[in-house]
Amino acid sequence: MDQSIAIQETLAEDEKCIIAVQCFILIDNATESRLLGLVERSKEHALFVYLHRRMAITGDDVSLDGIIPISYDFAVVEVSSPDELAVVGADTRCRVTFLNEELELRLPFGSHSRLFLSEVNKAWSDVCQQYPASTPRFQWLAKYRSKLTPTRGSMKSLTSKGESLSKSSHTRKTERSQTAERRGPPAEHKSGGNGGPDSPGRVARVLLEDRNDLPPPSIHTYSCNKAQMLSLPQFGLRDNLIRCELQKSEAAYTNLEDFSFFLGTYNVNGQTPKERLGRWLASTPDPPDVYFVGFQELDLSKEAFIFNDTPKESEWINAVMEGLHPDAKYAFVKHVRLVGIMLLCFVKTEHAEHIHEVEAETVGTGIMGRMGNKGGVAIRFRFHNSDICVVNSHLAAHIEEYERRNQDYREICSRMQFHQQDPDLPPLTILKHSIVLWLGDLNYRISNLDVDQVKDLISKKDFEALHAYDQLKRQIDEEAVFVGFTEGDIDFQPTYKYDTGSSQWDSSEKCRVPAWCDRILWRGQNIRQLHYTSHMALKTSDHKPVSSLLEIGIKVVDEEKQKRIFEEIVRNMDRWENECIPSVSLSQREFHFKDVKFMQHRAETLTIHNDGQVPCQFEFIQKLDEPAYCKAWLTANPHKGFLAQGASVDVDLEVFVNRFTAPELNSGRQQIEDILVLHLDRGKDYFISVMGNYLPSCFGTSINALCHLREPIQAMPLDTIQKLVSAVSAGQELSSSPVAEPPRDTPKEICMMVEHLYRNASKQEDLFQQPGLRSEFEEIRDCLDTGEPDSIPGSNHSVAEALLLFLDALPEPVVPYHYYRQCLDCCSDYSQCKQVIDMLPQCHKNVFMSLTEFLRGLLKHSAHNRLDVNILATIFAALMLRSPAKQDLGQKRKTQEFYQHFLTQDLDL
Repeated sequence: MDQSIAIQETLAEDEKCIIAVQCFILIDNATESRLLGLVERSKEHALFVYLHRRMAITGDDVSLDGIIPISYDFAVVEVSSPDELAVVGADTRCRVTFLNEELELRLPFGSHSRLFLSEVNKAWSDVCQQYPASTPRFQWLAKYRSKLTPTRGSMKSLTSKGESLSKSSHTRKTERSQTAERRGPPAEHKSGGNGGPDSPGRVARVLLEDRNDLPPPSIHTYSCNKAQMLSLPQFGLRDNLIRCELQKSEAAYTNLEDFSFFLGTYNVNGQTPKERLGRWLASTPDPPDVYFVGFQELDLSKEAFIFNDTPKESEWINAVMEGLHPDAKYAFVKHVRLVGIMLLCFVKTEHAEHIHEVEAETVGTGIMGRMGNKGGVAIRFRFHNSDICVVNSHLAAHIEEYERRNQDYREICSRMQFHQQDPDLPPLTILKHSIVLWLGDLNYRISNLDVDQVKDLISKKDFEALHAYDQLKRQIDEEAVFVGFTEGDIDFQPTYKYDTGSSQWDSSEKCRVPAWCDRILWRGQNIRQLHYTSHMALKTSDHKPVSSLLEIGIKVVDEEKQKRIFEEIVRNMDRWENECIPSVSLSQREFHFKDVKFMQHRAETLTIHNDGQVPCQFEFIQKLDEPAYCKAWLTANPHKGFLAQGASVDVDLEVFVNRFTAPELNSGRQQIEDILVLHLDRGKDYFISVMGNYLPSCFGTSINALCHLREPIQAMPLDTIQKLVSAVSAGQELSSSPVAEPPRDTPKEICMMVEHLYRNASKQEDLFQQPGLRSEFEEIRDCLDTGEPDSIPGSNHSVAEALLLFLDALPEPVVPYHYYRQCLDCCSDYSQCKQVIDMLPQCHKNVFMSLTEFLRGLLKHSAHNRLDVNILATIFAALMLRSPAKQDLGQKRKTQEFYQHFLTQDLDL
């Protein structure tokens, strides 16, 4: 959420909050949360520090606590505590200095914090470049002095120092320079131990010195570790050559050493911690080297679902930290959360310096592929010289939905992408890592046995016989999911479902069949499982926690051997660069995609083979006057990379038409045609042709155009469709429409879906909250586009999701864009809201009324379908009142308030 909007509301019109970040500030030996904003006025910058509510949405949620002017006397540096090891991936600790005062901050790890520090550093650099010709006066800050809240400690001191800025700082600048000269270079810059001018240490230092876009890191964070050095940004071809040759020789300078990894998963059913977790997390005799702890259903409230915010996050983190093995000290590396799915990583403090390249990502697989009530979170990192990815997922529920679980798994694998620190390298997917650890509530059930049969086998402890009926085992055996993964033998009873607070099986009316929902799997070499068990003693939830202890062989670098190999590679570098011109061969130069459909993934493989005498770097590059290397419906994956001599890479050329690209293709203004330019660094360019045809769809076609189409869109001549769609898009009169019949009141496609749902799904549990199957959506799309079959196929959930996707793909939403601002302005006055709807074009008004009547009808069956006004207003306001620009949380709330009137009050217009 962009919290700079809340800060902006507190500023004058000529002042701008460039970026904001939530952080922790050290005050009186305690940490307190603050909101930090970088504010600019007339090229002068200052840091504004705010007290804030947990979710700062508007200016009313923040209170000014302090101001730190960014003058020459200002500095911000990354630091690390002498009591703990710095971990790349942990929160960023910074020290802000201003005149003679200091302030300690802790910023959350991630790209947003890095961007914030980069913007602050840029503002300070601008001051230094202008000094001494121009010195900021900060007179605009005087008006805020009376607004400051009573402060304590360093904040008050720093704020009051801002009044003395009119003094010249030339003396202090000179003193700093003289002090730096007396101190001499830092220890790692001194001669000795780092080799010659081309040594790894020298290259690393040069790269770091050139990184002027970030504040200087603490000295000990970066050493001569070559694995770290080769992951830093701004490497060119020469450095990729070095990287490639080092990777080829990796076995010569690494040794396998065993480390213990504790993996734990727990679906906590929305509960708060009520028991000590040591019986789960500290259940091994010896303390593990690495912990990964995953939770699901951390918070089941509607607020968590809608706004992805929960106070239970910190409660469970604290409970985990208290429950770690008491015989070791641990560093908190990283955590990531998506609604109720959370993953935490801890390592022994002595291993922390060997953790680097930490990244975290999330993928929601809920309704429309966006909602985060189901999906996955992951953390990837390098430990010594091994790359590892750990995934925590919560897949679709209900015993019959195993295909939906399979789909969730595939979506997480395909959509989860980690950006690498080297921008010349493509993003990494989960399965690109040499070690993958997967845990979570996978929700696979036991099928083809009734509850009594299952409980009978459990009472006999015949888990092997019971496991034969496990859905996950069957799907793995059929290679439908988790291909290449291993799961240890299960010799513990199913972990779901129990009466909360006990170890008794579910006694509710539903009487769920026990199942092994909570699982841990792995993929990779040199992995041995030491134990795999559940923990029956914990009774907080209706699930039991599960743990696995893995012994993993990690590649540890022998620094001396690597240094010798590195120096040999560097000596050969000039000869390789000067004597050899890179070249490649391509498997084919033309690709044809026939009959492309809306939201249908199509892919062809281009194989690039390095047939030259030297490693090469390739990239698909932009053509003249084009914003990207390809059209928006096309992707090359990977679009750039590095090939060793004699190596090949398969590039997937993927065509996918979505809500953004469908309107142009439906109207004929774009075709499935593009030319890709494959460029080799220091080599020539290659041209690849991509052609095809797109089948027009009602998805991505305007309401007005669909009202004029009496027949299914694909049953009409292509030129007729394109003329009609183009005329509507251009706002032309349709009196001379190629379609002779008068227009319909409402598009027939909307009528078909609404009538189907009203007739079949009024009492469907979790309607519009549980996603459907992709395969069923494709059948529904084809039915609407071709008219065959006569009735809509698929489950109720798939039809409901198709309706949402249809509304999302409209080029002009149900409430057209130019009415959006009026809707926000009148959201609290229902009579004015009705006036806005009354002004809509007739066909748009008809759709609005038809959908609203349908939703009001669903609310009459809320006891069965578990829908309420807040859920429906949240989902449908986002689709019918779409913002023409990026929508902030305050606007989102206003659109919900606007639409909620129509669901709860008299609908007469």
